[in-house]
Amino acid sequence: MADMPESDELVLATVKKILPYGAFCSLDEYGNRESFMHISEVAPRWIKNIHEFLHEGAHLVAKVYHVDLEKGQVDISLKRISEAEKKRKLETVRRVKRAQKLFEVALKEAKSTTGEAQAARIALDEKFGDLMDAFEQISAGDKNVLDGLKIEKGLVKALLAVAQKSIRHAKAELRAILQLTAYSADGVTLVKETLTALKVPSECGLEILYLGAPRYQITVSAHDYKEAQKVIDSLHDELAQKAKKSDFAIEWEMLEE
Repeated sequence: MADMPESDELVLATVKKILPYGAFCSLDEYGNRESFMHISEVAPRWIKNIHEFLHEGAHLVAKVYHVDLEKGQVDISLKRISEAEKKRKLETVRRVKRAQKLFEVALKEAKSTTGEAQAARIALDEKFGDLMDAFEQISAGDKNVLDGLKIEKGLVKALLAVAQKSIRHAKAELRAILQLTAYSADGVTLVKETLTALKVPSECGLEILYLGAPRYQITVSAHDYKEAQKVIDSLHDELAQKAKKSDFAIEWEMLEE
């Protein structure tokens, strides 16, 4: 794990000390490293009493907006994070904790040694990038997904069993409002062709709901929020590129979940 967070990163923070002008917080994912939240970063409006918003011991999802590596200073904000970002961060944390628990169950069932556990974790991270992604792909039914990895055979069997038993493929959804305005004479046709051409990976879903010209609701579904965000960002980028090449303009607004 890195020693310092990066700017714009979402972090888990615990309020440790509150002052009239701000609060000192510890960063849960960075060895309880100290960070500071100025009173102006607590809420989008003027605050008379910071205690109306914060209390010592409170657990928060915040956004890092300034990092000074030389001084070891980290400044965080509550007002710069949206509800959708907060939800996705908490979902990511939940996934990490659940994946670790499932991994520990598999290790126990296989009676794995510390060395076998470390080798397996390295192999899974290298192939899948994320431990929960590994369990989800293992549970998809491909019994050969772990072939060729440096994982002890008994642990392979345990990982397959735990994944098949524990993972349910729930769908995560993200929505955006798209305003697509075409200026050419054949604008209606252009809009229709542009929306019809939008594609998503086969394991994901895409729904386009007409709200009344020129507004549409875009809904992307995937097995988790991480993948849904990746897909919906890709759709936005694709539309933005087409807008540059054609005679139309887009406006894009993510909806809070």
